[in-house]
Amino acid sequence: MTTDAFVFDPFTAGFAEDPYPAYARLRAAAPVHEHPLGFWIVSKYEDVAGLQRSAQSVDEQQLTQLPSWKTDNSRLGKENRMMSGLSMLDRDPPDHTRLRRLVAKAFTPRAIEALQPRIEVLVDAALDRIAEARSADVVAELAFPVPFAVISEMLGVPVVEHTRLRELTAILVLALEPLPDPVLQAKVRSANEELFAMVGELVRWKRAAPADDLLTRIITAEHEGDVASEDELVAQVMLLYIAGHETTVNHLAGGILALLRHPDQARRLRKDQGLADNAVAELLRYDTPVQLMRRITIEPIAIGGSVIAPGNLVLACVGAANRDPDFWGADVDELRLDRPNAQQNLAFGAGIHHCLGAALVRLEARVAFSRFVERFPDATIENLRWNGRINVRGPAELSIAV
Repeated sequence: MTTDAFVFDPFTAGFAEDPYPAYARLRAAAPVHEHPLGFWIVSKYEDVAGLQRSAQSVDEQQLTQLPSWKTDNSRLGKENRMMSGLSMLDRDPPDHTRLRRLVAKAFTPRAIEALQPRIEVLVDAALDRIAEARSADVVAELAFPVPFAVISEMLGVPVVEHTRLRELTAILVLALEPLPDPVLQAKVRSANEELFAMVGELVRWKRAAPADDLLTRIITAEHEGDVASEDELVAQVMLLYIAGHETTVNHLAGGILALLRHPDQARRLRKDQGLADNAVAELLRYDTPVQLMRRITIEPIAIGGSVIAPGNLVLACVGAANRDPDFWGADVDELRLDRPNAQQNLAFGAGIHHCLGAALVRLEARVAFSRFVERFPDATIENLRWNGRINVRGPAELSIAV
């Protein structure tokens, strides 16, 4: 239950670099916290897992109790919502169900496993560049280009479009941060409009020149009469780009950083590649790429002794839940690649909003982590700079010597 004395503040010095001590205080002082800025935050594993699986909404138009940074109701309008509020990330059933069906076939386990040879080629090429340079930024050479190339090739987007797409998606992901300031809000809105227009042009181009790629399949998809409008198509493609590489960048860079900081665990993975799948899960738990997920209550919901009324924004603090000692044990802050329940991490969500691309992220990470520790057993950190984000957080630069 929340307390009057404690106020969670993610803007204190050092939080973006290491939020976990603050999460420990949050779990201890106010595991179900009614924040004075007009939202709730839950941080215990069982509460976060329950909220992820609940039937609460993800559509911000359901908000009746507005957080202070949304007190201008126009900010909930289509023109001020990321991807115009049309992506499956912002939709409830039946629209969510309809839109997810249109792209789900591209993310079956069989379809994802077929990408492994290409991912291996991309990872090996990145490691070759790092080896040749002897000193390189893992983010720039590996963590960013590999997932970006994979999702771009899956979609069938021309290489000429990549540079600006990368710039715009990097700006747009800031919309997932809590409490953005007005200048940042305007920058995000501008990027959203430009990217929406750019992807709209790509969709129209692909209609005229169909190919064997994901974008063509999304355009032509129909499932039991379900189809998407033109704007909905554009929103799903934007979502796939953002979810398909921005979050994976943080996982790859953050995971490699954790392995470099824990050479004993890197050695274990190098000696036993059978640990690779569990290593990916443990690294997702240890430093979660997406720290917060949101729900909007559509009915009164009881959590941890508090009752949250309908129409409230509730932030599920996944980063805190994945370090909850009541679930994980006293060694929760240690990296253990053989942790027996690591697969129970909450990084990909649960229920109907479970991350559609989870299998792809796991595959990219499995290849990258395994090959990195094998190729560079003596790598050392030269420079580390975090991206400064509260939610979609990770290293902005991870320079190493090999």
